[in-house]
Amino acid sequence: MGRWEPDSEDRFRAAAIELFREIGFEHTTVAAIAQRAGLTARTFFRYFADKREVLFNGSERLQQTMVDALVQAPAAASPIDAIAAALAKAGDFFDDERRPMARVRSSVIAANPDLYERELIKMATLSAALAQALRARGVGESDASLVAEAGIAVFRVAFMQWVGESERRGYVEIVNESLARLRMLTAP
Repeated sequence: MGRWEPDSEDRFRAAAIELFREIGFEHTTVAAIAQRAGLTARTFFRYFADKREVLFNGSERLQQTMVDALVQAPAAASPIDAIAAALAKAGDFFDDERRPMARVRSSVIAANPDLYERELIKMATLSAALAQALRARGVGESDASLVAEAGIAVFRVAFMQWVGESERRGYVEIVNESLARLRMLTAP
């Protein structure tokens, strides 16, 4: 085994996801992940603090991408349209190539209460960041929180549809349909 291996982070992630699917999150060790990836456990810790991070690293990039998209929305955009821009930009992370891994990730998190709690915290943090970006655009305190939380609800519903076993539509298409349904449901 060489000192440096290309694509180590992706190899660790793929190995971990395979093992989580095959034997479960609880039974998967860092040593097993490293062995499956053809790398060392020491190298694993250069990329991830622990095996949970395989599932959650990238959250900060997703959040920053969504906040940046919201900030860059046209000044005349309504708060919900600014949130829609953020949700659509998240589609950069959710393409057809990543869908199989996202399906496994979702099922692993749903089956583990500690991981599910962490996912909920991640969603709350994302909502707070989006609300703060809306406030910076001049949206009032409670309105910014309300629109951000509605956006996160759309995000979660769309994501769960996207990772569904029989789903073939793209994430952005599902988001747009979900936003249209939300607008229809809240119209006077």
